[in-house]
Amino acid sequence: MALKLLWQRIEAVLHPLMILMSLLLICTSPWIFIGRQLSLRASVWDVFHVYGGLFTALLALMFAYKVCAAGQWRQFFPWLTFELTPLLADVRGLVHGQLPHSGGKGLISVIEGVGVILLLLVVVSGAGWYIADPSNALAWRSYHIVFAQGFIGFIVVHCLLALLHLRDFFN
Repeated sequence: MALKLLWQRIEAVLHPLMILMSLLLICTSPWIFIGRQLSLRASVWDVFHVYGGLFTALLALMFAYKVCAAGQWRQFFPWLTFELTPLLADVRGLVHGQLPHSGGKGLISVIEGVGVILLLLVVVSGAGWYIADPSNALAWRSYHIVFAQGFIGFIVVHCLLALLHLRDFFN
């Protein structure tokens, strides 16, 4: 019972905490000078990025669990079960000038599912970079940068979709 209550409290702050940590890591990433490994002379930004990133990775795993628990994964990944009708309806609507609505198994949910995948790819590549042998670390670093850039693009789209979601409250 206590564990369930703890999980409910974590769930309540998970999305805002993911946003905060992601933005902190993204905004401070230009000051990161880590190549193959964290050196003894690492800056505060390097140390924050590594350990803040590990904390964010833990949050990301919990977030992915939250999104996928109790069959919710079907909403964000309907293409895995070949339920493409709502997605195709939203795409046809866009062609005719209709904006998609949030919820269900349509375009917005699929985009959010892609965001979860990108987030997990950032986590895996960051963890790979952290634990990789120094001879392979730069390859993992380059994967991490590419996936992080994709995730940044998703964040922009996600913010635009959030504004679109506000429209639903006024209709």
